[in-house]
Amino acid sequence: MLIHTDCSYFKGDIPCLPHKKSGYHCDNCPEYKKISDKILIIKLGAIGDVIRTTPLLRRIRAEYPNAHISWLTYSPDILSGNWVNKILSVNLENVELIKNIEFDRLINLDKDPLAITLTDKIKATKKSGFTIDNYGHAKPIGTKAEERKWLTGLFDDLNRQNTKHYIEEIFDICGYEFNNEEYILEVKQSGQSWDIDKSKKIIGLNTGCGDRWVSRLWPVKYWIKLAKDLLSSGYEVILLGGQQEDERNKLIQKESEAKYFGYFPLKIFMDILNQCDTIVTAVTMAMHLAVGLRKNLILFNNIFNKHEFYLYGRGEILEPDFDCDCYYTPECPNDCMQYLYPEIVIASIRKY
Repeated sequence: MLIHTDCSYFKGDIPCLPHKKSGYHCDNCPEYKKISDKILIIKLGAIGDVIRTTPLLRRIRAEYPNAHISWLTYSPDILSGNWVNKILSVNLENVELIKNIEFDRLINLDKDPLAITLTDKIKATKKSGFTIDNYGHAKPIGTKAEERKWLTGLFDDLNRQNTKHYIEEIFDICGYEFNNEEYILEVKQSGQSWDIDKSKKIIGLNTGCGDRWVSRLWPVKYWIKLAKDLLSSGYEVILLGGQQEDERNKLIQKESEAKYFGYFPLKIFMDILNQCDTIVTAVTMAMHLAVGLRKNLILFNNIFNKHEFYLYGRGEILEPDFDCDCYYTPECPNDCMQYLYPEIVIASIRKY
């Protein structure tokens, strides 16, 4: 019996989709789709990091329309099965699996120990990104683009000089020219019903920034003033955040009368973000979700190189009016975010 193990529909242990739909066997299947290349992407990272890497899929699919793409990640739920053939959670089973496949192309954009070790061990005809040196550290595989990205992670002064955004950098590493390829982010209806006045422009205020870089926190009194000013100007205002922001958002709601629906799992959080016209946030997962949802974005930044972020012309980056030295610093000794005033923020919101 003829078995097309090189077909993109072939599962190996269960019936394929064409067989389940139409009863086809391999020897007479009109939907046989031969795999041209096996490609592995390693981008483990946080959810936001994974989301902002998805534009690569558009370029890879354009070059290799019949490729079988696998992606190893800690955030599998954010990836689209319409673009990635095999979405692999990081676990022992999947790590052992990919170690025993020979790929045509391997792209590793992470520098953490697991990613660089796998890049070294996995067989692939072509590798891009980062691998491991004799001391267990990350090193560029070989191109100038890889070396540049590596060096900007080692030295703050070189990082400050960088004028390329992250997506442009990873396209360079893969040998592509960035042509405004958008994020890939699919939103499924959560089934939630939101008490939102959609006759007004809806502004989402994402008030937190995680617990790693608290230097990015904007003062609560500023969020309260911004919410009040937006409400008095006729906007609908929704407070956003996770469990860490719950108490803060309840306080802001009480003082401003902005709407706050609570904190939710990712699917529902994406749904509520999708209700907004404009989102105000620091550099967080919500920022990357907003870009992926193609929302207007007012982005607060104080500790990163602002050139790292690309908003596709849908928003702007605001920084404190203060010459601070808290570059990549978890806590700011000057509390410099107090010098980004609510009046500046509302003026930016009104542009969109």
